[in-house]
Amino acid sequence: MKTKSCSILVVDDDTAHRTMLRTLIGGWGYEIVEADDGAVAIEAVQNRPFDLILMDVRMLKVSGIEALGRIKAINPAIPVIIMTAYSSIESAVSALKAGAYDYLTKPLDFDTLRLTIERAMEHLLLREENRILRQHLDQRFDRRQIIGRSETMEKLLETVAQVAPSEATILIHGESGTGKELIAGAIHYNSHRKAGPFIKINCAAITETLLESELFGHEKGAFTGADRRKEGKFLQASGGSLFLDEVSEMSLMMQVKLLRVLQEREITRVGGEQVVAVDVRMIVATNKDLLTLTASGRFREDLYYRLNVVNLNLPPLRERKEDIPLLAQHFLVKFSDLNHKSIKGFTPQTMDHLIRYDWPGNVRELMNAVERGVVLSRSEYLDDQELPMLPASPAPSSSVIMNPSAITDETMPLTAVEKATILSVLESSDGNKSLASRKLGITRKTLHKKLKEYGVMP
Repeated sequence: MKTKSCSILVVDDDTAHRTMLRTLIGGWGYEIVEADDGAVAIEAVQNRPFDLILMDVRMLKVSGIEALGRIKAINPAIPVIIMTAYSSIESAVSALKAGAYDYLTKPLDFDTLRLTIERAMEHLLLREENRILRQHLDQRFDRRQIIGRSETMEKLLETVAQVAPSEATILIHGESGTGKELIAGAIHYNSHRKAGPFIKINCAAITETLLESELFGHEKGAFTGADRRKEGKFLQASGGSLFLDEVSEMSLMMQVKLLRVLQEREITRVGGEQVVAVDVRMIVATNKDLLTLTASGRFREDLYYRLNVVNLNLPPLRERKEDIPLLAQHFLVKFSDLNHKSIKGFTPQTMDHLIRYDWPGNVRELMNAVERGVVLSRSEYLDDQELPMLPASPAPSSSVIMNPSAITDETMPLTAVEKATILSVLESSDGNKSLASRKLGITRKTLHKKLKEYGVMP
C-alpha cells in the first residue's frame, strides 16, 4: 500500500531524528507531515486526516502516551505506532492500553519499522474493505428469514431479487404452508417501497361484504354498525405494498372491483361516491391453478392476465428435501429457546425420516411437528417417539437399497443425510466449527475432513 495518498504524521521533538524519518519513510512512497510535540500532533489530527502516526513517547509539553489517548478520542481509527529510547514493560503496556497499534524502541531497526508500517497500512486497507463489504451486504437482497439452499429455492430467490425493485404486480403460486407470505415480504422489503407499509389480508378468511369494506373502506352509515368512516387496506398500504393471500377465493363481483383498481389506480369507499387515488403495489398469492379456474368460469380471465405480470412458483417441501435439515434445525433452535429447553438436535434416524417424509402441509407442517417434539422432548435429541408423523412414504426395501438406480429424488442415501445434517448444524452454529463439532459429537478434525469432502472450505 505504498502510495502518495497515504499520509504519515511523524511526531518527535528530536529534529535530527525526525528529519531522518522524513527522508527514510518518504523514500518508501509515503507523504510525511512532521510535528515536534504531542500538542502539535493533536492539533494536526483535528485539522486533517492521517493514515498513520509514528510518535515518540518523551516530549517536552505533551508526552506521546497522553497525546495517544487524546488522538484516539478524536479518531480511534488511526493506527499509532509508539517509539521510544526508554524501553520498559510499563511504558509498552501503557501505550498498548491507550490504543497504540504497535511499540518500537530506539534506535529503530529500519526493516522492522518498514514492516510495521506496511502491516498497519494493510490492516487499515482490510478494515476499509470490510466496511465496504458490510455496506455491500447491507444493500444486497434481504431474504427475510427465508431458509433454504436448494437449487430450486436459489433460482426462485434470484428471480425475486430481480423483480423486487420493479413496480410489477406479482402472482405467487404455491401449496398451503410453503411460505408465500414470506416471499411477498421479501419482495416488499427489497423494493423501493420498503419504507412504506406492508399490509396483508387473507381473502379466504373474510366474507364478501366484509372483504369489500376491508379493502376499500367505507363511509359512515354505509351499513348497520358503520358509525364512522373507515380507511381500507388500499389506502392503509399507500406508498407500500398490499399482499392479497388466497386471491382465488374472491367472488366474481369482488374480482371486477379488484380489476378496476389495478387498471385505474383508484377506489371508491363502500357507501361513498368520491373517487380516491391509490399508490400501492399489488402482490397476490394462491394455492390453486388460476388458469384452470379461468377455464371453468370461476376466475375472470382479464383479472388473471392483469395479475399474472410476474408469476413465481414456490416449490413444495417434497421437491426441495435438501432444505429440510436446515429448516428443522432452525425451528428446533427457535422453539428450544422459546420453551427454555436445551435440545441439541435430531437423532440420525429421525433426520432420515424427516427427509423421507413428503410433508403435505409443507414448511408449516414441519414447523408444527418440530414445535410439538420440542415440547414433549425429555432428552437432548429428538427422536421418532416425539415426532409421530402422518403416514409417511414407505421406506425402500433392502433390494431397492442395493440397487443404486432405484435411488431417486424421493429418497436420499445415508451419505446425503449425513451431509445435510452436518451443513445444517454448521449453519445453525453461525459457522463456528468448534461449536458445530460439539453439537455433532465429532472432533473438529473430523468436521474439517467432512467439509473438504463436501467441497466446503474449512
